[in-house]
Amino acid sequence: MSRPIRPDAVLVQAVIAGALSFAHLHDLAEAAGQTGWKAWAYPVSVDLLLVAAWRRLRTARRDRSAWTWFVIALIASLGANVATAGLLDLNQVPAWLRILVAGWPALAFLGGTLLVHTPAADSDTPAQPADDESALPEVEMHRTDETDTAPPAAAPELAPAPPKPAPATAPVVPAALLDHARKIADAHRASTGTPMPADALSARLGLPAPMADAIAAQLQLT
Repeated sequence: MSRPIRPDAVLVQAVIAGALSFAHLHDLAEAAGQTGWKAWAYPVSVDLLLVAAWRRLRTARRDRSAWTWFVIALIASLGANVATAGLLDLNQVPAWLRILVAGWPALAFLGGTLLVHTPAADSDTPAQPADDESALPEVEMHRTDETDTAPPAAAPELAPAPPKPAPATAPVVPAALLDHARKIADAHRASTGTPMPADALSARLGLPAPMADAIAAQLQLT
C-alpha cells in the first residue's frame, strides 16, 4: 500500500525562497551589464557555492574556511534580494557594484575549489590515539579478570611439560610482566584444562620473540 503524499511546508517555503533569490540574482546581474545566459549563470554560481560550503560544514562544523565562504555566498544572495527591493536603481547601477558582479565568477571558483580540495582541518570526532604498549597490561588484565569469572571447564589434569631452558642471552623479564603473563597462562589452563602454548602467549602479549620466549621458558610452556 503506497503512502499518501503530504505537502511539506518547509520544502514549499524553501522552493519559494530559492526561486525568488534566483530571480533577484538574475535581475541584479542583468542590471550590472551581464546579459543573456551570463545573467542566469550568476544565481547558479551563488547557489552552488552555498551548497558546497554547507556540505563542508556538515562534516567539519568548526572549519573557519567553510563558514567564511558560506557567509560570502549568503551575503551575495541576501544582497541581491535587498538591492532589487527598490533600494537600488537598476537603471543606474553604481560602478562598485558592477565591479563586484564582474569579479564574482573568479571569487566563486576560488571558494568552490578550496572547499572541495582542501582537507578538513577540524572534526567533531576526536582522533583516536595510537596504541601504546604501556596500556597493554591494563587491557589484558581486564580481559583476564573477565576470564577468571567464567566457570572452569571440566577436563583431566595434565602433567606439566618439562621446563624449556632459556637461552643464555635471554633478555631480563620484569617481575610485573612475568606475573601478568602467569595470570594469562593460569586463566587459559583454568578455562581449557590445557597449558597455554608459547606461541599463543606470545601473540596475546604482543611482545618481541626473544622476550616472549624468555617468558615462556620461565613459565614452563611448550
